[in-house]
Amino acid sequence: MVSDAAATKAPIAKIADKVSGVFVPAVISIAVITLIVWLILGKTVGFSLARAISVLVISCPCALGLATPVAIMVGNGVGAKNGILFKTAVSLEETGKVRIVALDKTGTITQSEPSVTDIIAADGIDEEKLLTIANSLEKKSEHPLAKAVIKYCTEKNISSEEASDFMAVAGNGLKGTIGGSEVYGGNFSYISGLCSMSETVNATYEKLTSEGKTPLFFAEDGHLLGMIAVADIIKEDSPKAVRELQNMGIHVVMLTGDNERTAKAIGAQAGVDEVIAGVLPDGKESVIRSLKKKGKTAMVGDGINDAPALTSADMGIAIGAGADVAVDAADVVLMKSRLSDVPAAIRLSRATLRNIRQNLFWAFIYNIIGIPLAAGVYGLQLNPMFGAAAMSLSSFFVVTNALRLNFFKLHDSSHDKRITTELNDAPSETNEKTVSVKGMMCGHCEARVKKALEDINGIDEAIVSHEKGTAIISLSSDVSDKTIRKAIQDAGYKFLGIK
Repeated sequence: MVSDAAATKAPIAKIADKVSGVFVPAVISIAVITLIVWLILGKTVGFSLARAISVLVISCPCALGLATPVAIMVGNGVGAKNGILFKTAVSLEETGKVRIVALDKTGTITQSEPSVTDIIAADGIDEEKLLTIANSLEKKSEHPLAKAVIKYCTEKNISSEEASDFMAVAGNGLKGTIGGSEVYGGNFSYISGLCSMSETVNATYEKLTSEGKTPLFFAEDGHLLGMIAVADIIKEDSPKAVRELQNMGIHVVMLTGDNERTAKAIGAQAGVDEVIAGVLPDGKESVIRSLKKKGKTAMVGDGINDAPALTSADMGIAIGAGADVAVDAADVVLMKSRLSDVPAAIRLSRATLRNIRQNLFWAFIYNIIGIPLAAGVYGLQLNPMFGAAAMSLSSFFVVTNALRLNFFKLHDSSHDKRITTELNDAPSETNEKTVSVKGMMCGHCEARVKKALEDINGIDEAIVSHEKGTAIISLSSDVSDKTIRKAIQDAGYKFLGIK
């Protein structure tokens, strides 16, 4: 990957390519003009020829040609030594230009090793039964939170039963059949659409989420069994990494499927600028598209459901310990799976781009000063041998300057420069749609549908009427009909269409 990246061209190399395309014929023309002018001025053929030859020897297309690829090669090497892989020269150049960094929560900001913190069984329900149902369902799930429940049940020697007709409801939870009973597990929005929640349960839910914990609810045949709270601890370097990004003038956003209270608690611990919660797996990509309207956006993630967002972002950055599809979809891979490598990658990109600009500057300046000097414009007579030596030195300086990147300290934030330009204001795209819903009977139904719709990222408000069988939704960004239909069906009602 590093070898391939070193062989690709960065966008800035186009400047040198354009100049190099006319450089040789231009220098030959200048040499011929120099010879003719000095002959016209009455100088000898030997003197005039020496000036023309000096022009040819002192000109250095090599410095222009080396300015970009050498810096790219060294920059990629430095990144690889530190566990940061840039797939192409374009990704090495563009990473340093990002204005917004969107961070996935689980596995990126947090350790992705959550643990069970609280077990609250519903009235009349035995705690062991709650854990048995939870263990049976979660054993078939691949979600990180499921691992916490399974680990806890294993430590407590809780048995499990075979769950048939198992299905993972994306972004919501699980369902299956155990002993002839339909069992469900998932978030508040999903389970509240299947069974009623008492005021006590709601209060407990509010308390747990305000503490940064994620409550998992479990139900059987429409009756609540209880909840299991799980907490995912943030990585030690996450707050520091976020601060470093902010000091660079980068707007940091956290994306998560968690409810808003839990997300804000984790976001506060990490110190991010903005929290976007309740994002379903298929909604991350649309969030990234919305952020891109404000400025160049990088997405940092590790899961299968992050892959579309990583592809959609201006720059996709994958955590190396994550899913293979995420690594494949990204432009940059952080092999050490540390969030602190995100500002390090941006820092290295900026340093490499700065080095390329220095190389191009000195290559241009050398030729601008050297060629007139060799032609005798300044009244000096340059020996062609000294011109050859000067030409060699120009390439030497360009290569040496690029090699200085080997001493660059990726994790030293003391010299970071803050981007001062403001982000673009995203254009307002609020519009209304009317959704036809069948099955609503009362105000409680309205509240359930309203919550299900407003939990969708991109829907600002839903005005629901069970009498009319409609929900008028106000959208701030694109939301697919499939997402709306799924939310209504998961809430227990029938989706009839959108006008």
